[in-house]
Amino acid sequence: MRVTNSPASRKRRGRMLTAAKGYRLKRSKLYRYASDAVDHGRVYAYRDRRTKKRNYRYLWQIRINAAVREVGLTYSRFMEGLKAANVALDRKILSDIAATDAAAFSELVNVAKAALKAKPGAALAKA
Repeated sequence: MRVTNSPASRKRRGRMLTAAKGYRLKRSKLYRYASDAVDHGRVYAYRDRRTKKRNYRYLWQIRINAAVREVGLTYSRFMEGLKAANVALDRKILSDIAATDAAAFSELVNVAKAALKAKPGAALAKA
C-alpha cells in the first residue's frame, strides 16, 4: 500500500498558499504557481535587503557631499578630516545633521578642517 503522508503534505501546501496571500490570479490559488511566486519573492527579498543598505549609504554620501561642497570642501576630504579628528559619527547621522541642523554641521566641518591642517604631511598635500 502506498503511503503519501497526506496530512504533512497538505499542511506544507497550505503554508505556501498562505504565504502567497495577496498575489494575483492563480499565483495565490494554485499550489504550483504559488510555490514559484513565493520562491521568487523570497529570493528578491533576500537580495534587496542588501541592496537597500547599499542604496541608503549612497544617498547619505550624496547628502553629505552636497552639504560640504557648499562650504568649499569635498566629501572625501571631509571624511578624512573627521577620521583624523576621531569623530565617530556614521554617514547616516552626518547626513541627518547636514539636512536638519546647519549650525552643528558647520561645526563638524570646522573640526574636520582643523584636523586636516594639523595632520602630518598637510603641507605636502597642498603642493
